[in-house]
This record gives sequence, C-alpha cells and structure tokens, in this order.
Amino acid sequence: MTHFRFIPLALAIATASTLVACNTAPTMPMGSASANSMATPDMARMDAQMKTMRDMHEKMMNAKTPEDRSKLMAEHMKAMQGGMAMMGDMSDASMGNKGVRGMTGDMGAQHQMMAKRMEMMQTMMTMMMDRMPVAPSK
Repeated sequence: MTHFRFIPLALAIATASTLVACNTAPTMPMGSASANSMATPDMARMDAQMKTMRDMHEKMMNAKTPEDRSKLMAEHMKAMQGGMAMMGDMSDASMGNKGVRGMTGDMGAQHQMMAKRMEMMQTMMTMMMDRMPVAPSK
C-alpha cells in the first residue's frame, strides 16, 4: 500500500526536473560564432538600406512638380526593390534556406533584429505611399 503513495511523488519529481532541464537556456548560442557577431553585418546592411530609403523619401517629398517626381521614380523603385530584396534574403536565412545564422541563443540580438525589420517595413510602406499620385489641394 505504501508503494502506491510514492508513485505520484516520483512522477512529480521527474516532471519537475524535466521541466527545469527544458527551460534552462544554453550557455552558448548554437552557431559557430556568437550571435552578436552574426547580427552586426546584417544590422549594418539594414541601417545603410534604411538611410538610402529615407533619403529617397526626402527627395520625393521635396519634389515640387509632378515632373520632378516622375524623374525620381526609377531611383525610388530601385531603393524599394533593394529593401524588398534584403527582407527576402533575411527571411530565407531565418527559414533555414541559407544556413543557420547563429542567432539561436541571444534574445537581445533577435529582438533588435526584429525591431529593425519592423522599422524597414514601415519605411517601405511610406515609400509605397510616395508612389501614389499627389491629391490636389482644395
């Protein structure tokens, strides 16, 4: 009879130790390099692309006439396509199509990269709005 009282206790201890082992963060990221060293080149590329897109947006906002805007459209489209290609490259890499990026263990780097991607998407949406015809003022 006493044997059956210890079975739930043994199960509870086994479950608790398994949960603790599963929730313990690894001491090193899974990649061959640290997470920060892998994220830095991508973040630098994103910063450069963001600057290009913001500069292009400013040029579009400063264009006074529809003719000036139409002259900028090819350069504007190139900047947008560069941003879209970069986002595609990064999502391919995160899905495993281009190998492991090494960001498996550093949540801070993952959060920073996600924030940069969101900022890039917002800038690209702004640039899409730049391509809309200017509404006549009333």
